[in-house]
Amino acid sequence: MTASLRLESPLPDGTFRVHECHATEALSELGEIQLRLLSERLDIAAGDLLGKPVAVVIALRDAAPRRLSGHVARFAQGGFEGRHAVYEMTLRPWPWLLTRTADCRIFQDMSVPDIVAAVFQDHAAARFEFKLMRPYRPWTYCVQYRETDFNFVARLLEHEGIYWHVEHDERGHKLVLCDAASAHDSAPGCESLPFYGNVEQAPPLLEHIGRWTSEQRMQPGKVVLTDYDFERPSTSLLTEQSRAHAHDLADGEIFDFPGGYLQSADGAQYAEDRLDELHSAFSLLAGSTNAQGVCVGRLLAMTRHPRDDQNGQYLITSTRLTVRQAASESGSGETDLRCDFAAIPAAQQFRPARRTPKPIVPGPQTATVTGPGGEEIHTDAYGRVKVQFHWDRRGRRDERSSCWIRVSQPWAGKGWGGVSIPRIGQEVVVDFLEGDPDQPLIVGRLYNAEQMPPYSLPEGAVVSGIKSRTHKGAATTSCR
Repeated sequence: MTASLRLESPLPDGTFRVHECHATEALSELGEIQLRLLSERLDIAAGDLLGKPVAVVIALRDAAPRRLSGHVARFAQGGFEGRHAVYEMTLRPWPWLLTRTADCRIFQDMSVPDIVAAVFQDHAAARFEFKLMRPYRPWTYCVQYRETDFNFVARLLEHEGIYWHVEHDERGHKLVLCDAASAHDSAPGCESLPFYGNVEQAPPLLEHIGRWTSEQRMQPGKVVLTDYDFERPSTSLLTEQSRAHAHDLADGEIFDFPGGYLQSADGAQYAEDRLDELHSAFSLLAGSTNAQGVCVGRLLAMTRHPRDDQNGQYLITSTRLTVRQAASESGSGETDLRCDFAAIPAAQQFRPARRTPKPIVPGPQTATVTGPGGEEIHTDAYGRVKVQFHWDRRGRRDERSSCWIRVSQPWAGKGWGGVSIPRIGQEVVVDFLEGDPDQPLIVGRLYNAEQMPPYSLPEGAVVSGIKSRTHKGAATTSCR
């Protein structure tokens, strides 16, 4: 007799009997599957399982089985039950592997979906699908700075209003990235469930919702953003979006700077996404069911609720699934399933909470000015230059090493002031606006062992002056 709860692993079939399964999943959150296993083998080594893909198969109904899968992130041996050893196993989805890597890396002229795909492609276990309904602007300059691949990807997706969930199938599982309600559909065989507040009234074995709570929370009704573009210093980038709910004191305003954009249309989209993010936490529904097919990222309709405005379609935002199978020598037995879930109305566009912090560069850094081979000075109309950061192991010390970086000058006026362009090979001091690694600013120059001062020191310590050199030549001019 086939067990209604079984494990598929690299070890031979029948090695484990699943006693308990606890699985949590949520939109834009890393879930996990906790398993309590029994085995007649007392010598199973963790090294045979860690990192390997494993699947749990739940087959309680006549419909297609429900599969949950992940990579073994933890394996432990506990006590004993009779002649069986008790093992514990934790499965995590492949994006969790991105929390095991960290990097410093520069991306240029790429959209967030393109950056995310580039990061994913560095991971052998990655399997993903984009279901995006709108275009995304290219980012001129985007830095992953001393953060895990997961945190880097998560904060970019949160900034753009893109969210994700995990889908499980015969091949394992994949990450599905979405930005619109049209990306969601119902799980086959679990399109709708009736509500039975009194479980005893539910027909035997009928999948149903047995508990349901509905709550609403006050949220701001307006988002205002702005930013600054030095190439259009007199242009206002202020943008706002309003959408208040029908209750008192619903017009709270959220203002933020910098908004992270240079075009007003992008700012308007970000403000709209921020409103969706806030309103995703306005109407919250929670329920419990004995249905095995309730999945995060799927739509579910409820019927039979005595309050008619509760009967409708919802987007499942999180689940906590518990399955217990009675241990028996035959490998089968009575199995209990409970799924606690959270949802929002399907008409409300979900946006992820911006919970992942952007790293802050704690102070100035030094870098080396770069440019095309054979050149001595590489600049643009604003006197900006490009640099190679010491932490950038992928840079080639050329004109693609960084974005154009503004240079602080002795003074700057409208057609007057001082100009001294850092030359290729010179070391400069780089600071960052509000500590943002995406916004470098050159604030000084430094001598080093390859770029020594023009006057002998310490013998010439009493000399103060300036010594310049001709472009691509050896002639110099001094003023001291």
